[in-house]
Amino acid sequence: MKKQNSLRDKSYAFALKAIKLCYLIQNESKEYVLSKQFLKSATSIGANVEEAIGGQSEKDFLHKISIAYKEARETHYWVRLLIDSGIINKKENLSLISDVEELLRIIGSIQKTLKSKKNKLIIS
Repeated sequence: MKKQNSLRDKSYAFALKAIKLCYLIQNESKEYVLSKQFLKSATSIGANVEEAIGGQSEKDFLHKISIAYKEARETHYWVRLLIDSGIINKKENLSLISDVEELLRIIGSIQKTLKSKKNKLIIS
């Protein structure tokens, strides 16, 4: 359970960072389309982690954690696009890339463990 709570905390902290960055982008750069897409996917990671933790079954948990993984992949894309387009400064926002990559590793590991456990039950 420690890994889940760590994931819960990390995804929440990432969402807060995303909210603050989105606010800056919209107020300083007056860019709304990409920043809104980034904000939606970045905050959805933690929301789906919370739903997974409250899941009604292991299948439900895996489904919600899989959605969180997809949202993290999408967020990774939007961060790269925001950096490469020059909307945000690369040096100042490298931590966003490493943070979302860490979330991807954690969530991916949880998915892999659950899928492996599920496959072992099917084979048994």
